[in-house]
Amino acid sequence: MATVVMRLYRGACLAPSFGHRSIALRSTVAAARSVGVSSVKALPDRVKIVEVGPRDGLQNEKTIVPAEVKIRLIDMLSEAGLPVIEATSFVSPKWVPQMADQVEVMKGIHRRPGVIYPVLTPNLKGFQAAVKAGAGEVAIFGAASELFSKKNINCTVEESLQRFEEVTKAAKEAGVPVRGYVSCVLGCPYEGKVSPEKVAQVAKRLYTMGCYEISLGDTIGVGTPGSMYEMLVAVTQVVPVDALAVHCHDTYGQALANILVALQMGISVVDSSVAGLGGCPYAQGASGNVATEDVVYMLHGLGIHTGVDMAKLMDAGAFICQALNRRTSSKVAQASCKL
Repeated sequence: MATVVMRLYRGACLAPSFGHRSIALRSTVAAARSVGVSSVKALPDRVKIVEVGPRDGLQNEKTIVPAEVKIRLIDMLSEAGLPVIEATSFVSPKWVPQMADQVEVMKGIHRRPGVIYPVLTPNLKGFQAAVKAGAGEVAIFGAASELFSKKNINCTVEESLQRFEEVTKAAKEAGVPVRGYVSCVLGCPYEGKVSPEKVAQVAKRLYTMGCYEISLGDTIGVGTPGSMYEMLVAVTQVVPVDALAVHCHDTYGQALANILVALQMGISVVDSSVAGLGGCPYAQGASGNVATEDVVYMLHGLGIHTGVDMAKLMDAGAFICQALNRRTSSKVAQASCKL
């Protein structure tokens, strides 16, 4: 059997010479050539997976998920070895009824040593409530699209950044780490294509105000390896690559390919959701986050350490799918006949 060797050229990963290249890889090559720089690094030895299923995944469920189910899911995910599990969101129940049990969830989970359980906080009031409930880390969420920002958090991008400065200032005084999200980095349901320069501008503001990590979200899953590369080139010019993460939705089936590009560019933090739960209530038609099972399968296949026990992760995915009476979106879980 012939050995397949992947070659790196001017920042792009080229397919073997079988007479054609995949469209995804060609778009990566085109982006690399248009930018004219080489940003490919050695693949990381280890990747930190940020599990967002209990919050970003479940918040989109129309039927209220009982707190005890959420608590059990979080506990199973921590037992599977996931180092970061986004537990809940301290937003108004008026806007996100699914997260109304945030205090009960925070008090009910069994905190595993070494595992971080961040929560989403849109403003100072949410931050204060989160800290009171025992949150040791919080996250703020902005957007690179003006229209999405207004639809999602009812304010302009600039107004959201000013609001976040209140949170980061209070967090610094309390010694609480803050993670920042940037939504719509590769496309917006209302504006279409989003400028990489706009993404870089917002990411830089979040990093400057004190966010230790910036998660770049393809909220509606329209990105390709080419657009991912182009965006990351812009962002890494103003934010250190070791302070970046990617958050990919799989609407067009491009999530794993986009993540691979990010890995090649030195990013070693990936957001994902068990069983591919999630979507976006403000982006009609957007499918769920990339499944954690699929990300872990790919990473392990690349020889990258995650610390995640695949069997226990699959059990967690099966548990939540049974609770929701739905089929898993994970290709790995489907292939393994879990559900």
